[in-house]
Amino acid sequence: MTNTVKCLVWDLDDTLWDGVVLEGDDPDPFPVAVSTLHTLDQRGILHAVASRGEPEIAAAHLAARGLADMFSVVQVNWGAKSDSVRMVADALNIGLDTVAFVDNDPLERAEVAQALPMVRCYPAAEIARLPRLAEFQPEFVTAESRQRRHMYRVEAARKQAEQRHSGPSAEFLASLELEMTVRRAGEEDLVRAHELTLRTHQLNTTGWTADLAELRRLSRSPAHEVLVASLRDRFGPYGTIGLAVSEIGDGRSVLKLLLMSCRVMSRGVGALLLNHVVTRALAAGRRPMAEFVSTEVNRIMLVTLRFGGFEVTDRDGDRLLLGYAGDQPPAQPEHVRLLS
Repeated sequence: MTNTVKCLVWDLDDTLWDGVVLEGDDPDPFPVAVSTLHTLDQRGILHAVASRGEPEIAAAHLAARGLADMFSVVQVNWGAKSDSVRMVADALNIGLDTVAFVDNDPLERAEVAQALPMVRCYPAAEIARLPRLAEFQPEFVTAESRQRRHMYRVEAARKQAEQRHSGPSAEFLASLELEMTVRRAGEEDLVRAHELTLRTHQLNTTGWTADLAELRRLSRSPAHEVLVASLRDRFGPYGTIGLAVSEIGDGRSVLKLLLMSCRVMSRGVGALLLNHVVTRALAAGRRPMAEFVSTEVNRIMLVTLRFGGFEVTDRDGDRLLLGYAGDQPPAQPEHVRLLS
């Protein structure tokens, strides 16, 4: 199956507009290009630039035409286009197999295709039909995906602030004024919850990839509890970044899946969601339990469970069952406020 494109990387001169800005041209963007920009943006597909020229001149022209905010990353230089495309993927932390590139020049497309064969390349003449192609049609489009560009821009502002910070990392975390909201999953949360099970591997206790129908069934079941967590700080929202699915019965609450988006790995908030699940179980008179299935990349989640007060009670190959050893809720992290 073809991966859905997460970012379309644009050449500028003679692709986004007709003319070469560096040579004194003052072109308006092609209407069909603007239409494609906005259509894909509403689907949660990001845009970036990989073009030749002087960065200040290109940026000024994009701003003058009201398009600067549409692009999450702008690489304008005199180097190889493939290098610029690779830098875009690195900056957005996405795989090159989810990147597409559009350019009017067949030699530039060929250079990118040869250096980065996983990147899909399209001629500028096909800009109008890109939204109709399967790879530009995500399976689901949610309110959160429509805000993806905004959240990436907010994340860029966070990174700049962190780079400027000269004190201890704990001091920077405290300055973020983090707030996590945990709530029972509603119908509007299920698509994002399903997406998280597919995309999140490191911060994932069992690797269970629940489909949408299964999550809907569990969220309505009295024998289960499906919680989602969203995060924001003084810069803005991170969106829905956490999921906890518990099976309830026989005086215990078994955490079947706990995951947290890798985008917030450095924020130290995974323990807070775990603590909240434990607190809810204890308040209901149930013993908190948790399943853990070892994979090649998720050992950090076993460490999180152990530091969270869980001890191994049963082992079956790579599958562990852990039980909470205390009878009091764990201490909450001080750098993040919990709302529920």
